[in-house]
Amino acid sequence: MPRTLQPHSYTPHAYVPRSGDARYAVRHTRLDLDYTPRTNRLKGSATLSVEVLEPTKSIRVDLAGLQTGKVRVNGKVHKAVAQDDLGLKIRFVDTVPAGSQLTLAIEYAGSPAPLKSRWGLIGWEELENGVLVASQPNGAPTWFPCNDRVDDRGTYDIRFTCDREFFVAVTGAPGSVTTRGGRRTWSFTSDVPTASYLLAAHVGYYAEFFLGAARIVTPPAQVAQVREAFAPIEQMMTVFETWFGAYPQEDLTIVVTEEALEIPLEAQGMATFGVNHCAPAEQRLIAHELAHQWFGNSVGIGRWEDIWLNEGFACYAEWVWSEASGGPALAACAEEHYALLASLPQDLRLLDPGPTDMFDDRVYKRGALLLEALRRTLGDDVFRAMLLEWATSRRHQLASTDDFIAHVAKFSGDAGGAALDGLWQSWLRDTKLPRLPRNK
Repeated sequence: MPRTLQPHSYTPHAYVPRSGDARYAVRHTRLDLDYTPRTNRLKGSATLSVEVLEPTKSIRVDLAGLQTGKVRVNGKVHKAVAQDDLGLKIRFVDTVPAGSQLTLAIEYAGSPAPLKSRWGLIGWEELENGVLVASQPNGAPTWFPCNDRVDDRGTYDIRFTCDREFFVAVTGAPGSVTTRGGRRTWSFTSDVPTASYLLAAHVGYYAEFFLGAARIVTPPAQVAQVREAFAPIEQMMTVFETWFGAYPQEDLTIVVTEEALEIPLEAQGMATFGVNHCAPAEQRLIAHELAHQWFGNSVGIGRWEDIWLNEGFACYAEWVWSEASGGPALAACAEEHYALLASLPQDLRLLDPGPTDMFDDRVYKRGALLLEALRRTLGDDVFRAMLLEWATSRRHQLASTDDFIAHVAKFSGDAGGAALDGLWQSWLRDTKLPRLPRNK
């Protein structure tokens, strides 16, 4: 077994400084998982297809709270492996050149548990009748070995074996389901680039039904309630495809748990809601999580500092849906949330809000208000053309705030130059809430 050592050196990220390693990228991950809910026992085998990005004599793999067994590199058992509380350090005798391709096969097991973080408990969570796993921003290592960086996206093949009475839903397009004795194996494939934080897993006493292209997973006793609450999702898809282009994911699975959840949670091609989110007043959250399939899960960010590109856009989509469904218009939604935001402390920068405030509601609302300021500056038709091209031209690519600024410049025309320079400065970099332009 790997020996224990003190935390080791690697290239950190300021927001999650003990996660990820910039020296390599994981191009594909194959997971074979075996889980027993009664004892909360997980046994796993992970095969990571790795590309080395810079010359190195070691790499780090994130894995939290689970014990590693054998590690193989390119098919051979590798002994120079050490494990600490959050991951593995794999050492090499000689420097591995940039561009090298490695296959890491890691066996591991244990009783998974959530990770303590500044944002609360994240990752693997036992429920009364199963499991919920939401990984944002650094919970993925609680259930599989990974390079847990927001900018490291790869494809996945996942096999998940569990007691046959349980239903399993995991990120990826569902594949075959096979039964052997008292156990059932579920298969999932994700062929679109996916960050580790966007992998989710659910185990429970669930049933499934379909609303258009959306697969809904929920306990049988809740089917009627959930069917009514999520009925608008077909219309939402139509509205968002008009605004943002064709749905960019391979699957759309919505899980509604029997538990109440504080917030819904997005994953690649998947979203999780609590039963409390079936209330009519919570419909905006359905729109928000669906919009993340375009913004965050397709057009992704390479740095957490740019999280407003995920959350501000998804929040703006709530207002798009409000207007399209006969509720308050975009401008009215913006004015209402502007008033709310103006009553809150003016000490947050939208660009690089800091790790403590990266999920602050002010990031979400200020980001959406920035987009409304752009709409009022560019005009509705130009704004919509700009937004549509942003979502479609950068499908399954990483993007930054600078990329978005450059993209908007192509559409700015007479509204460009100093006017937009001031807009970017006041909304992105200053802390004081600027005034909204007059609605055109």
